Parts: sequence; C-alpha cells; structure tokens
Amino acid sequence: MTSQLSKRLRLFLIGVGSRGLTAQQTGMLARCDLIVGDSRHLPLVQGMPGAKCPISPLAPALAGIRQTLANGDVGVLASGDPLFFGIGRRLLKEFGSEQLMILPALSTMQEACARFHLPWDDMALLSLHGRKTLHVPGLLLAREKTFAFTDRRNTPARLARQLIDYLELIEADDLLSHCRVHVAENLGSAEERLFSGTLAEAANQDFAELNVLIITRPGLAEENLPVFGLGEEEIAHSRGLITKDEVRAVTLHALRLPSTGVLWDLGAGSGSISVAAARMHPGLTVFAVDHTAEAFANVQRNIRRFGCYNIIPVQGEAPTVLSNLPDPDRVFIGGSGGRLAEMIGQAAHRLPVGGRMVVNGVIEQTVAEAPQRMAEHGLKVAMTRIQIERTTFPAQEPGTILNPITVMTGSK
Repeated sequence: MTSQLSKRLRLFLIGVGSRGLTAQQTGMLARCDLIVGDSRHLPLVQGMPGAKCPISPLAPALAGIRQTLANGDVGVLASGDPLFFGIGRRLLKEFGSEQLMILPALSTMQEACARFHLPWDDMALLSLHGRKTLHVPGLLLAREKTFAFTDRRNTPARLARQLIDYLELIEADDLLSHCRVHVAENLGSAEERLFSGTLAEAANQDFAELNVLIITRPGLAEENLPVFGLGEEEIAHSRGLITKDEVRAVTLHALRLPSTGVLWDLGAGSGSISVAAARMHPGLTVFAVDHTAEAFANVQRNIRRFGCYNIIPVQGEAPTVLSNLPDPDRVFIGGSGGRLAEMIGQAAHRLPVGGRMVVNGVIEQTVAEAPQRMAEHGLKVAMTRIQIERTTFPAQEPGTILNPITVMTGSK
C-alpha cells in the first residue's frame, strides 16, 4: 500500500529547518524535475539536476508546478512547517492532497519558543504578515502569550510602540512595566539574534527583516470570570448608570454581533455593553464613546480589570468624534445627550448592508423619536419592550420593579 501511494505522489512539499535538509528530504528533491523555493532555500539544492524556479511571484510558480506535474515530480521548499501559516494551505487547494507529500521541519514558532524557553501549548498564534490590522493591541494582548509573524510594516519596534500608546491610553501601568517582548531574528543562520526586553526597549530597537515576535503579559484573575453574565456589581460604574443585566442580555441578542468587525458603543457610560461584547468576541474591535471624564475613567477601569484590550475608549461628543472612527458593523446607542437624530443619521449612513443599530429608550421622547429616525434613514425597525421585576425565594423583602425599557433595532 505504501509503495503504491508513493508512486502516485509527485509534489513534494519540503519544510526546511534551521539545520538544513534531512537525508530523506534530499532524496525526495533529487528525483524532482522542478524545484521551487525562495532565495534563501534554492542555494541548498543548486547541485541537483532539476530546474530551479523562484516561488515569488506565486502565479507563474504555480503554473510551472502544474505544467511539470504532467510528466515529472516537483519539489517545493518552505520554511519550517509549511502547514503553519505557510504555502501548504495554498498547495492543498491548488493540487489536492492525493498527489502532495509533506515533509515538515520544526515550525518557526517551535524554534523560537525553544530558544526563549517558553512552553507554547497555551500560546495564541497570529500572522501580521501582509495584514492591515485595525487595533493590534487587541490581538497581541488577548492571551498571556502571543506568537506573531511580522513583516516590513508590522515590525517588532512599531508593534511595541502601538502597545505602549494603547496601554498609556487605558492607564495600564502594570502592563507597561511587566509586558515582555521576545524577538528571534534570522533563526538558524549565522546572523541569528535573540532579543528579550520591555516594550520601551523593543520600541527603540532595529530588528532584522526576517524575525518573529512573542509578547508575554501578566495574567488577570478577572479573565476567568464568566464570558457572558457579568453582574452590575462586578462592572465599574457611577451613580447607578449602567445597562441592567437583563437589558444587557436582550441588547446583545438584538445586536447579533459578528466575530470580527467594528462595534460603536455610543453614550457608553460604564462600558458594560462594550465589556460584554469584547469578552464574547475577542476579534471584534469596540469603540466605547462618551463625553464625560467619569464615564471614560470607568471604561478604562473595566478594560484593565477584565482584560478587554479590544476596547478603545474615546472621550468626546458623538456625533462629532465619529468621523475619526472606522465604519461600524454594529452600533449601540445607550445615551444621546440630546443629539439622537444626528447620531442615528451618521451611524445609519455608515452602516454596511447587513449592519444593525440598537437604541435603548427609557423616556417617551427617545422611544418616539428613535424608530422614526431609523426608518427615515432606510432601516427596518423592530421594537421590544422589557418590564423587569426582580424577586428572591423565599422572599425576604418586596420585589423590585425596574423602569420599562424599549429596545429598538434597526437593520440595513
């Protein structure tokens, strides 16, 4: 069975480790009519008889592989484990698994973690290579340990500076002091260099273009609290100004949050909706907007306490500050400061098809105005009125009846 399978395999995907090619890999490549790789790997096979082809640009390389496979074998060279953020995914898509044989080496992540003596079974894995990211700190701080592939734009120094700027914004002095940056440059080559230091030290370093990054941060006890179901007493707020637990649950259901994208939380107050959304969907970027210093401070405290680093607090008047924010996929309006019509108008204009807006209303004016304004801007409106009564069993005291809330949802 094994010999029959090997006869059908004509595309060999070879992972090159820090110690070069193994004897088995060399034997596979020696039978290939075409060998594809980058400028770092092709010199390893210069003495072999097969034709050589650069892997970049990718389209002609794929065409050459397909043409050669009609009559002969092809070898493709890649760094480490080709199935770890590598070319393996694309080759499987292009050529299928039947004729593809993969001989991986240790991944770059494994090599780097070994150098720094860091266990990686609990590490978040991330590629910033060629990727435009809206809020990098939310990705790099989501777990206590995060491994990231960098590129010319997302350099370790630039990423460290972005982390510093964000941690200063939320006044997270402990993280500023205790986050650590580990950078492995040119792994496996004579120019290999390892760096470990603080964010400030990393921000002032020049790193080689070929590098990988690991960020470590202290853990938080509150990170282990329930993802959904935080109580009002657990969330920092002032003067009772917080979306009540039951209303928060209905609001989040009405928002139908995506796993990635942008949420505007306008009139954020304590940021309870922001915190719940951010904890439920770590890939979501949340802008918590409020004009008061008191609310801004509460949002900062809640970000720090619950580790919701995908929340960006914004102090300013909505809709004035909204022009500086990226377009939202979802909008929640918990407070309007008398500018509800403007806020709905601007938000509705910038929502994409499929976007949703939720407005919670207590006073009659909001309940009357919000649906009308949403409809004027082309949104389909649904309304839910919530009456909450809280009691205990056995009853120790009379139950509490809260003010009714109308949850108004506009969908585009």
